Amino acid sequence: MWAQNILNGLTSGWLYILVAMGLTLVLSIVGIVQLAHGEVYMVGAYVVYFFCVVAGLNFFPALLISIVSVALLGVLLERFFLRPFRRDMEGAIITTTALILILQTGIVAVAGPGYKDIPSAAEGVLIIFGARLSWERLLTIIVGVVLVIALLLFIGKTKVGQAMVAVSEDRDAAALVGINVNKVSSVAMFLGCGLAAAAGGLTGPIFNLTPYMGGFALMKGIEVIILGGLGSIPGAIIGGLILGLLDGLITPLASVQMANIIGLVVIVLILLLRPQGLMGHE
Repeated sequence: MWAQNILNGLTSGWLYILVAMGLTLVLSIVGIVQLAHGEVYMVGAYVVYFFCVVAGLNFFPALLISIVSVALLGVLLERFFLRPFRRDMEGAIITTTALILILQTGIVAVAGPGYKDIPSAAEGVLIIFGARLSWERLLTIIVGVVLVIALLLFIGKTKVGQAMVAVSEDRDAAALVGINVNKVSSVAMFLGCGLAAAAGGLTGPIFNLTPYMGGFALMKGIEVIILGGLGSIPGAIIGGLILGLLDGLITPLASVQMANIIGLVVIVLILLLRPQGLMGHE
């Protein structure tokens, strides 16, 4: 039973990591708390639903289409909705709150308010140390790991990735040395929304879809980046795994609500000892 719960927790953890890493990129580089990030995750899930169920595509090309299309949507959102409010906190909050309502209403108008299901991406069950792990959950873990490694390589090995690091550390200094801050912000939004769409698409075969599922994803993403440290990608990975394992171990013994409460208590206790988070800097 414990092995089963740990594997389920790892599945949730990697979904949280994908959402949190996208949120971290937008926060540290674009400079805005993107409150509609959960709705981007939700739109990614519904794009996969449309291409799988309505258009009849296989899950994997549908997931790829979702990642690319929602990432491009993120570029448009950054250019026309977020960039004008980069130095206006109140305007950014109002705008991103409006985006939540716009995206939710748009999905309700197209797909309806009811629950939706995405067909299983991979049938069958894998037995690991006596625990039964569905292939769709294993797929979630594998895709999550691959995307995170790809992002780390992109940031560490490319000029654009290094420019993203420079902008996250000091936007004005980066602009003075010739880095195109607007271009870097667009790339960050592209990557962040693509990661959120991947998480949403991977969620579909495991859980029901609803136009209001973004709120939970945003909450978990914020919890992860606070626990791991604002702007820290390694912190987002560690924080996501911790919260995912807590959910996997506590939910079967108590309830989802109790797992959320215990997760928040753990975050508060860690912040009391280390206010900058596990991997954050002073």
